[in-house]
Amino acid sequence: MRILLVEDDRRVAAALSSALTRRGYEVEHAATVAAALRAAPCDLVLLDLTLPDGDGTDLCRALRRRSAQLGIIAVTARGEERDRVLGLRLGADDYVVKPFSMVELQARIEAVLRRAAHAAPERDVIEAGPVRIDVAARTVTVAGREVTLTRKEFDILVSLARQHGVAVSRDRILLDVWGTTWADRHTVEVHVGSLRGKLGDPRLVETVRGVGYRLRGE
Repeated sequence: MRILLVEDDRRVAAALSSALTRRGYEVEHAATVAAALRAAPCDLVLLDLTLPDGDGTDLCRALRRRSAQLGIIAVTARGEERDRVLGLRLGADDYVVKPFSMVELQARIEAVLRRAAHAAPERDVIEAGPVRIDVAARTVTVAGREVTLTRKEFDILVSLARQHGVAVSRDRILLDVWGTTWADRHTVEVHVGSLRGKLGDPRLVETVRGVGYRLRGE
């Protein structure tokens, strides 16, 4: 799970980056509007509205034009009602006023990411090499052979298949399947192990060391 932290205060940025990294997120820091616009693609932006080279509201508008699915949370000291309303109208999904607790921020991040995931258009049928998934019917075949999966196993497979060939973090899987990143990561490992056995070829779901898993199926 990749977060872009747009914050010009280096001490605040360092503390937030450290706290988010401990919670399993990959964090990129940008101290200016220009740096934020050059940053790599991410899942969510934590956006300070007071920046040295421009207004964060203009950046929020620009980021929203780039992607309707991108999660954006304004994290700022501007607590007036008019500021909150403006930020939300310009495309922010949520608005957090400083100071705040990491527990609150974590909850808001998870809520925004859940909404973004549910808003994303779903493909009815996903094909990844020999694996074919009918999402609506919740059926799976491997090389034409029907495979019976539990609900969690099916949802994990869909999470991997939607990013076929790309490493998917354990936190991303937890969020997609369990709706939180606070669950025990060992739970993912157990379900993936069972999923591999049922697919009939353990190599189809690769372990990406230090990250998560990837669905092969060339």
